[in-house]
Amino acid sequence: MLLRLFKTCDRSGISFQIRSQLSFRSPPQFNIKSSNTSFIRSFSNNVHQKNNVKVNLLQCSWLTRSTGLFSTGLLGFFGALPTIAFCEAQHKTTGRLTGLRHTNTEKSKFDWPKFWTMLKPDIWTLAAAIAAALVVALINIKIPLILGGLVNIISKISSESEKSFSEQILSPGLRLVSYFVAQSVFTFVYISLLSGVGERVAFEMKNQLFASLMSQDLSFFDEERTGELMNRLTTDVQNFKSAFKHCVSQGLRSGTQIIGCAGALISVSPQMTGMIMVLVPSVIIFGTYIGSLLRKLSARASAQVGRISTVAEEALSNIRTVRAFGMEDKECELLREESKKAQELNEQLGWGIGLFQAGTNLFLNGMVLTTLCMGGYLMSVNEMSAGDVMSFLVAAQTVQRSLAQVSLLYGEVLKGLGAGASVFEYINRKPKVPLIGGEVIPYHTLQPHVKFEDVTFSYPTRPDQQILKNFNLSIPAGSTVAIVGSSGNGKSTVAALLARMYEADSGTVTLGGHDLSKLDPTWLRSRVIGFINQEPVLFATSIKENIRYSKPSATDEEVVAVAKLAQADEFIQSFPEGYDTVVGEKGVTVSGGQKQRIAIARALLKNPSILILDEATSALDAQSEKTVQKALEIAAKGRTVLVIAHRLSTVKNADQIVVLQKGVIVEMGTHEELQKKKGYYWSLVQHQELMNRQVG
Repeated sequence: MLLRLFKTCDRSGISFQIRSQLSFRSPPQFNIKSSNTSFIRSFSNNVHQKNNVKVNLLQCSWLTRSTGLFSTGLLGFFGALPTIAFCEAQHKTTGRLTGLRHTNTEKSKFDWPKFWTMLKPDIWTLAAAIAAALVVALINIKIPLILGGLVNIISKISSESEKSFSEQILSPGLRLVSYFVAQSVFTFVYISLLSGVGERVAFEMKNQLFASLMSQDLSFFDEERTGELMNRLTTDVQNFKSAFKHCVSQGLRSGTQIIGCAGALISVSPQMTGMIMVLVPSVIIFGTYIGSLLRKLSARASAQVGRISTVAEEALSNIRTVRAFGMEDKECELLREESKKAQELNEQLGWGIGLFQAGTNLFLNGMVLTTLCMGGYLMSVNEMSAGDVMSFLVAAQTVQRSLAQVSLLYGEVLKGLGAGASVFEYINRKPKVPLIGGEVIPYHTLQPHVKFEDVTFSYPTRPDQQILKNFNLSIPAGSTVAIVGSSGNGKSTVAALLARMYEADSGTVTLGGHDLSKLDPTWLRSRVIGFINQEPVLFATSIKENIRYSKPSATDEEVVAVAKLAQADEFIQSFPEGYDTVVGEKGVTVSGGQKQRIAIARALLKNPSILILDEATSALDAQSEKTVQKALEIAAKGRTVLVIAHRLSTVKNADQIVVLQKGVIVEMGTHEELQKKKGYYWSLVQHQELMNRQVG
């Protein structure tokens, strides 16, 4: 919620976790002051990467161990199947992550027009990269034929003089060397150019996605999981970038090589080519069957890895709760049990992959032997030369490598399009409450008089439950109005509507006679409204930068001045590094009272006309509450103040107290007036006094 209260600004020098900004849900049980988001994300990524490394190593062994005809290509094709399933299964949520909305990415469509818009600035660089890749493909097609000619020369002159050999081998040898050099040069060109294009597209995607997320209204974050948003911002963008680069380079090059070398195979020996094409279908049938079994087993193994991450994340995020109940051993045992299940499944997967590789190698190497025997026979009847056999084998290996790349690219294409569609889904999402746009009231004419007229509201996640019903309230400029009542009756909702975090279902909220829905939201939150809530968020940077967050252009003198107003200067100066003291993630190194006073200084720095205090002292002890309350009274001078309070002792001096029950105002007046009525407010006061006496 904090990010909605300040305008978009340059946060240079401010280090913070995106996770903590995008999450608006309170953690269960204990108030977590310190989260381990970086470690958790690293742990989760390492678990997944460990499995990816295993699969990738197996793929590499498949691509390199067999030098037989077509074995690498066919094996790569079927070896890609479990990998595709593994990647797809990674996105499935398991374990305790239930009850939350899951975005249906299957219905997301890849936004080709927007993609071309991102690609347009680099279109000529991309064209150059494609041209270089095609040149490499053409060279690779030509090399087998040159090698074949070179072998023929060697076989013919092996018994001749050294001079004759040197003279005849020089020209084709130099030609072959020139092709190798050209192949290396153009490979460097297309890889480097394409890498640059891919990185720039990914950079643009990531920035547009983050900007879109930052512009969404709070109802969006109420529905979405922070982990899903982080996944799209990091993993999905990375997957799309990798798929884009691989498909453009490997796809075009491999496709060209398959067509060109297949033609070369037919021209060298139609009989051998026909024999290979007869044997290939049997390998496809075998690979398809085994691949389907491995795909299911891989999905189960990946789901189990997800459960390990869930257990670890919950334990580390709630470490204070775990420590308070002495459940460290229990959590370790739970992780051990889940890890054991993952180990067993991955061992089974390893056995299956090993069996698949062994069977395929045996079959394909047998096919290689058959091909060599047939080539030898054709040589014996003078239908092929030694050079022709060499050309055939090298061209066949080029085809097999290309087939391997194409087969692996199938998974990359699916994964890349799916990841891109997920990213574009959020980039194109239009917020219900736009971040910018609307009227701006000149500062000298602004009258901070707030009025709610027949406002009815339900949260988008609970449309059937009305929080406010025909709510009417007038807050005169310069006055302090407090809203009290038991939890869940709509107090904080009033504050959220005033800050335009949500739009009212019906009715209007006005500021100085201007409809709030027609005002610029960024201007409203960055210039007009200051917000101090029960648990203010501090970023993992210095106290100075945390105060300056509301006004990045503020001088050091201005920061110190508002800190004094907020009764914070004294304790800040007591720190060895003063205002340069780093408060840690979420302000873990300062107390609750100190954190509140830093938040008050931050709100005062932008000199707001309206101040919203949402349970600003409810989480503090008596001494801290007294200090913070004094700071709040100083901050309230000369401003329109809306106080949301649970502790009634903090609102006695309010100009008007509004008692809210089930979204409806049941009483209104000053503290003395409501006490005399002996109504609902009086009963709340009596109840709290009784509770305080019992605690005391």
